[in-house]
Amino acid sequence: EVAEPVVEDVQAVAEPVVETVQAVAEPVTETAPTAVEPDKVQDDEDLISGEPSALALEKIEKAKTYLSEILEKMGVKAELVVTAGAESALIEIVAPNSGAVIGKRGETLDALQYLTFMIANRGDKEYYRIILNSANYRERRRKTLEELAHKIAKNVLRSGRPTTLEPMNPYERRIIHSAIAEVEGVNSKSIGEEPYRKVVISSNNAKPPRKRNSRRGHDGDGRRDNNRGDHRRNNHPRRDRHHDDSVQHERISMDSMKTSFEKDYKRPKAEDEINAGLYGKIEF
Repeated sequence: EVAEPVVEDVQAVAEPVVETVQAVAEPVTETAPTAVEPDKVQDDEDLISGEPSALALEKIEKAKTYLSEILEKMGVKAELVVTAGAESALIEIVAPNSGAVIGKRGETLDALQYLTFMIANRGDKEYYRIILNSANYRERRRKTLEELAHKIAKNVLRSGRPTTLEPMNPYERRIIHSAIAEVEGVNSKSIGEEPYRKVVISSNNAKPPRKRNSRRGHDGDGRRDNNRGDHRRNNHPRRDRHHDDSVQHERISMDSMKTSFEKDYKRPKAEDEINAGLYGKIEF
């Protein structure tokens, strides 16, 4: 099974070094298996159980060798601490400049994890999972996503209208789904295609769409009573605040967001950033 990367907004980390990874990546032709999103997300430590086989130990050595070469070419001096299990291994990258290993929103760490996994399992259809972590990043990322899911769930419960998150990778989506499952009155589902697949959080008691002509000042056939509101219309242009709520999702104000992650996640992205994707800069 493929390691599902997790991403976090860390203010203190450096910009992603994906271009460096691209320059040293070896050609890989194997295709990773399709991931299935389970209902419950397990901690990385829970996945490390049992004794690794001789084949697993060989794959771990391949992973360590390849990862060491990449980190050296990135100019990162790091120690690799391995915790091995029967079906997966956790490699902790201990480095003084962990920000260069993690990258912006974890993109560099995710790219390293993906490449290391593919190299370790090259030529073998029995996949052995490789998980990379640095500076306790994965745990902090999960906590951030869970807090985001609970905050949005409260907004959805209050408004009765769904909210669509930005595209996330499979592991992030599973964390969101797992957190939403703990909140009564809301549900979540994934829509779209990779790498732009995203989570929609909805209320179990969704509010019906508003009628456009239900305001005061309209008569029974939907026409406006000309005897009302003329003085206001002459002084100030009126805004049409009634939109078709059957297609308009609830928008969350940027000012109401307290974490930098939420601001980054709800901020509109530049076209080139959207098209890049998680591994858009990596060529095999």
